[in-house]
Amino acid sequence: MKIAWLLLLLLVSVSVQVWALKSPFHPRDVLPLLPKQLSWPILNRLHSAVDLLPVFVGAASSPDDNLKWKGACFYENKAWMVFHNKSGTQFGGGTLHLKVSNAHSWTCMDLYIFATPYRVTWDYYFLAREHTLEIKEWEGKAEYEYVKNHGLSIFLLQAGMLGTLQALWEVFPLFTNTGWGENSNIKFLEKHMGASFEVRPQPWVTNVSADDIHSGDFLAVSKIRGRWGAFETLEKWVSGAYAGHTAVCLRDSSGKLWVGESGHENEKGEDIIAVIPWEEWWDFELNNDDSNPHIALLPLHPALRARFNETAAWEYALSMAGKPYGYHNMIFSWIDTLNENYPPPLDANVVACVMTIWSQLQPEYAANMWNEALNKRLGTKGLDLSEVLVEVEKRGSSFDELLTIPEQDDWIYSDGKSTSCIAFILEMYKEAGLFDPVASSVQVTEFTIKDAYILNFFENNSTRLPKWCNDGDTVKLPYCQIKGKYRMDLPGYNTMQPYPHMNERCPSLPPKYSRPQNC
Repeated sequence: MKIAWLLLLLLVSVSVQVWALKSPFHPRDVLPLLPKQLSWPILNRLHSAVDLLPVFVGAASSPDDNLKWKGACFYENKAWMVFHNKSGTQFGGGTLHLKVSNAHSWTCMDLYIFATPYRVTWDYYFLAREHTLEIKEWEGKAEYEYVKNHGLSIFLLQAGMLGTLQALWEVFPLFTNTGWGENSNIKFLEKHMGASFEVRPQPWVTNVSADDIHSGDFLAVSKIRGRWGAFETLEKWVSGAYAGHTAVCLRDSSGKLWVGESGHENEKGEDIIAVIPWEEWWDFELNNDDSNPHIALLPLHPALRARFNETAAWEYALSMAGKPYGYHNMIFSWIDTLNENYPPPLDANVVACVMTIWSQLQPEYAANMWNEALNKRLGTKGLDLSEVLVEVEKRGSSFDELLTIPEQDDWIYSDGKSTSCIAFILEMYKEAGLFDPVASSVQVTEFTIKDAYILNFFENNSTRLPKWCNDGDTVKLPYCQIKGKYRMDLPGYNTMQPYPHMNERCPSLPPKYSRPQNC
């Protein structure tokens, strides 16, 4: 323990001195040597899960390139590509040269990811000198031409080796089904979204009277624990939504209440579209959903309820029942602009890098998540990610422009329409007449969950809410929170009139997620 305190003292003394020469180590470099109770609080302030995201520094394509950047460890870096044919093949290979210098300490290192549409690799650099990355043979003409014209993309893991490990330590608990995981999700949302988690007075479950729930009433769900809690946390961060899942209520001709939901897990573990009795849905959320769901009921406004075509809504719901949850438009619904929808350090280059890595590891998953959707935007069929990237460049466009092309509600994928939880509800609203007279010019597959709950479709007179609504809570929300320890805040709730081409060109950046007036 004495050694640990000496190291901490040394850490502090180094951090407050100005060195004329390069320091033998940076204060951050010795933190892992300290006891966990000393080091982790400091590391937690220095790094977060966001630091796992690589930063695009540029693309190297020829010796004439003047690609330079500042790294996390080495402050002066430059790179260039030399093509060769050591393999004696038709298109040969190449050598990426990286010259790194001016490290901030003797003990740091930089981590890099290198990618083309056809390959991904990585390396780390500890010594200040010229390093090389050898590519013996290009995959073919397409990769050769791509690198020759556009370069080999270079991504820096900005947190460095120790920071990356620490960032991984922050990501891991997000997915754990524990109190630690729940607290980690809460801290992530507080830190990166500016979200607040105020504890409500008990009881945290409302004694709901189903008689007061009507067709078209909206259920907003926020999960903060386990696998789904983690995915929702990341979805909330990129989209600005304060809920991560949704469902909708329907009454049949006999008055029985049902819940329509895209993302219902069946007995095979598949996420499908389902219409199930209210009692079954509510019982599961109360007793079997281990993600600690927080749930709010958003009643329709009486004028909208009068317009709601219940027959058309049921026809749509039953036509979709049993079909798979729509993953295809998940990424595209929140990317509307070239650079104003990506929380830093995300950008289109990083998205392409992540897609490329995932395509190498899980090609079938990648095809379901984005390949078909990218082909739809290009008007092509069957192209994989690498072929999509090449085709985009051939057309004189760019990948970031491709990502902004709005999803169309009538696109049919190999497994049907791309019907996420929110697209299912809003398409039902379209069928039921709530988007009239602009329904034909609104693509609901472009909507995020936030885009849905800010629609001015819901009750705006608190005196008309059910008597049990927010019963016992000291804060009277304009909707009914029916489950959850923490108060559910839905910024912008019930404020936006539908308009043609809604949510197709809207910027949204954390932590304020500000939008122009017409968004």
